Amino acid sequence: MAVARYAEAWETGPGMPDPAAFLPETAGLRTAVLIELIKVDLQQRGRRGAVKRLSEYVAEFPELQRISLPPDLLYEEYHCLLHSGVTVDATEYAESIRVDLATGDYRSTLISQPRAFGEMEQLAAGENVDDFELLLMLGSGAFARVFLARQRSMERLVALKISHNHGVEPQILAQLDHPHIVRVYDMRLLADRDLKLMYMEYVAGGTLLNVLRRCGDIPPEKRDGRTLLTAIDEVLEAKGVHPADTGVRDEIAALSWPETVAWLGRGLADALDYSAEHGILHRDIKPANVLLTAEGVPKLADFNVGFSNHIAGVSPIAYFGGSLAYMSPEQLAACHPQLPERAEDLDQRSDIYSLGVLLWELLTGHRPFADEINAGDTANSLDGMLRRRHDGLDEHAFAELPADCPATLRRVLRTCLAPDREDRWASSAELVQQFELCLDTRARDLVDPPRGSARERLAPLPIASAALLAGQLLAVLYLYAHNQVLLDIHLPAARRSGYMTFAFIAGSIIQTVFTGLVLYLARDVIIVPRGMRRGIRYDPARVTHTRELTLRCGDLIAVIVMTGWVLALIPLGGAVLVIGDLPPPLLADIFASHLVSGAVAAVFPYFLVTFHVVRWYYPGLLLYGTSGDTDTRQLAALSRRTTRKLLLAAVIPPLGAVAGAIFLDAADLHRVIGPVLALTAIGAVVFVLSFGLYRILQADLVALRWTMMSAGPHGRVPRDIRAAWLTQA
Repeated sequence: MAVARYAEAWETGPGMPDPAAFLPETAGLRTAVLIELIKVDLQQRGRRGAVKRLSEYVAEFPELQRISLPPDLLYEEYHCLLHSGVTVDATEYAESIRVDLATGDYRSTLISQPRAFGEMEQLAAGENVDDFELLLMLGSGAFARVFLARQRSMERLVALKISHNHGVEPQILAQLDHPHIVRVYDMRLLADRDLKLMYMEYVAGGTLLNVLRRCGDIPPEKRDGRTLLTAIDEVLEAKGVHPADTGVRDEIAALSWPETVAWLGRGLADALDYSAEHGILHRDIKPANVLLTAEGVPKLADFNVGFSNHIAGVSPIAYFGGSLAYMSPEQLAACHPQLPERAEDLDQRSDIYSLGVLLWELLTGHRPFADEINAGDTANSLDGMLRRRHDGLDEHAFAELPADCPATLRRVLRTCLAPDREDRWASSAELVQQFELCLDTRARDLVDPPRGSARERLAPLPIASAALLAGQLLAVLYLYAHNQVLLDIHLPAARRSGYMTFAFIAGSIIQTVFTGLVLYLARDVIIVPRGMRRGIRYDPARVTHTRELTLRCGDLIAVIVMTGWVLALIPLGGAVLVIGDLPPPLLADIFASHLVSGAVAAVFPYFLVTFHVVRWYYPGLLLYGTSGDTDTRQLAALSRRTTRKLLLAAVIPPLGAVAGAIFLDAADLHRVIGPVLALTAIGAVVFVLSFGLYRILQADLVALRWTMMSAGPHGRVPRDIRAAWLTQA
């Protein structure tokens, strides 16, 4: 009765009543009642901005100096301070209650509850609260009630979240304006009722929790994009809402279930990336906190336990909590009363882990770890959960993924759920691009070739090397066949033999030197992708440089090869001038044929080399790190360069014929017509083959360029539209 009277005095009387006036005289009850009076005093003072610490109560009441303060009193002080905006660290409190503080799931221990607690419990559809008419209960929890409401002053429907006046969720959401995050309009405080009203956009399609329940009724092999839409439509039908026909729904309907999960993951990862850029962690990623529009677009909601480093006076421990089953190992450890990890040590990689758990559950129908159904937050329960997460997922677990799950999505989930956060994606921006790969069949097969495919069996380095060697041999054979006939006629045998020996030695030395130069300059093109596939992590600057070098590899080789042939003219030209007096037209033809041979050696292998580096080496560089506008421009530049090289491959044989016609007389031209015709025929074959590789290469470049672009606020642009646009760009 004393506690109830004291609470009533706060509600009805003037000023701040003194708890000492309500203490009983009975010694056996005095301390127990005092503790409850202090709880009321803490809460009421906190609402009025007149906070008081327990140390002050201890100094005021001697009986408290003879006992250890009970955990429930410490618990109330901590939350009253937080709700009053006072920065307070949970590590100041005994380890025995630190888990309860860290969960953020505040439940008052007061015997006599304030009036506002009961008021929120009694709110129901049909009532009016401030400017809002409550139409339909959308959800409820320990902290709040969410209603579909009509804001009378603005004549609009909103989602109205009614809670006690604590937490900084409105301030966090006010910093965010993103298509995959629920948009908050404003907040109002009802001081006399100690209620906070946060009104935001109304997202009508339900939550991912509804989708999970719907999936439970459908065999895994029959789930696809239409499963998501059906779950949304069931929610909409119950509300009397009819979705509009849009391209987004058509796009989703055409997806497999793994692609649908990747589509949802891409949007949520984009939201997490945007949040992280604004210094905000969500810390409670789970199906119930992801809303869906009528079109199927996911929107991240409920930042009730989130943290922003841009809100003054709030520490990472404030309102720290979340759902244990979806927590990363480091977040679970921060909840553990006997471990040193702290909430302030978390970063966006913790949210990435939670997103991985959510997507795994969507993909398979169950969470990745076999936690007990009603796992509590005791030290023993947390120990078990931590042990399972540190053990990670074995191949048996991944065998539970759907048979049509792309290798890229398997790799993405494996990386998201890595026990050590250093092995996860460094940022959500990287994860967004990985989901883009999952959504493009051509691009994902480039990065993660299907098992048993020809791409997986072929070794690209020997093929590229063979292409270079074939180009060099073809050039040498043409040069020899062209010049040998003329030199046989115009040079004595002794001088001719000496020249050919000198040409062979000089050419071999120069080509050996320049081949070594090619291997040295392009070494990262071979080393880095191979190392990354074996799990080696390279410096981001080196990866970025290697990406650029890989796309220029074919051009680099062509330039070096052509330079070698041009430089070879110096000793060979000198030798020609020394061995005898040759007619100037013949000298000009020898030099011209040498340049044509160099062009053959440089250009003819170009498409096979570029095709292989783009298909085998470049995709490996997309496994880690982010790519952006610079990479997109580089891919576009390569697309233009391959077009120019294709034209060059077409004109090289006619150039050889034109050079002979210009510099040689009719008799000599007749003698070399055979090599020229052979070059023309071989050039035609090479051009046809190059054109085929060119077409495949252009399609690969379009797919890779798309994965580096943002998909926009409402999902992916249809394939035919984006392919046409990227081809024209």
